Amino acid sequence: MAPDFEIADRNGKMIRLSDYRGKKVLLVTWASW
Repeated sequence: MAPDFEIADRNGKMIRLSDYRGKKVLLVTWASW
């Protein structure tokens, strides 16, 4: 489980992880180090 967070989508609309409660969500992270 991940903590709830809020982030802007490509259109600038704010979305929260909790908006997808009960649905499968794939979180992809990337780092250059």
